[in-house]
Amino acid sequence: MNNKNIAQVVRILGREYNKHRMPVVTMIALTKGDPFKVLISCILSLRTKDQVTAQAVRRLFSAADSLQKMARLPERRIEKLIYPVGFYKTKAKTIKQICKELCERCEYHVPDKIDELLKFKGVGRKTANLVVMLGYGKEGICVDTHVHRISNRLGYVKTKNPEETEFALRAKLPKKHWKHYNDYLVSFGQHTCAPVSPWCSRCPIRKFCPRIGVRTSR
Repeated sequence: MNNKNIAQVVRILGREYNKHRMPVVTMIALTKGDPFKVLISCILSLRTKDQVTAQAVRRLFSAADSLQKMARLPERRIEKLIYPVGFYKTKAKTIKQICKELCERCEYHVPDKIDELLKFKGVGRKTANLVVMLGYGKEGICVDTHVHRISNRLGYVKTKNPEETEFALRAKLPKKHWKHYNDYLVSFGQHTCAPVSPWCSRCPIRKFCPRIGVRTSR
């Protein structure tokens, strides 16, 4: 697939995206504009459904709506506030440690560079890119399992894991698409282009898709 076709694909998926609820982390970024809240929301969202994440985020930020306040919350209190997100005990420990490091070595400031964010335990490339993009409005490409799967299924990249996909997209995808690419493909992956048996019969971009790796479809 060439960049002319990917431009058409992104445009079509943008229209599809507007029919559904945006991911909770994006929603928080648009309404709060706070890199710290984007960071914490990203951590809570990992391996957790958006509805569960949204409820946990509301409870947590209602109890502590700033870095300084959250740093004072006991770990057990954070656990109770974010339950039942996936791995809630590990995430509570991660949040406490990140708050401590932000206060002690970052002067209460969330870094705006991916390499600096990756120094925090529990922060991977997906989260770091989202914080940079949604928290600071800078360029980044967030790649999760949906973005990795669909980019390969379309034949736009040929990669083995999300990290390889991120760097392949950085090299190939026009920068004007970077901002929306993650949101559009995540939504599309949740509603149409499923990991197993995707809805190819109702896919709005099926004429562009060689369906690489698809064995069964609906």
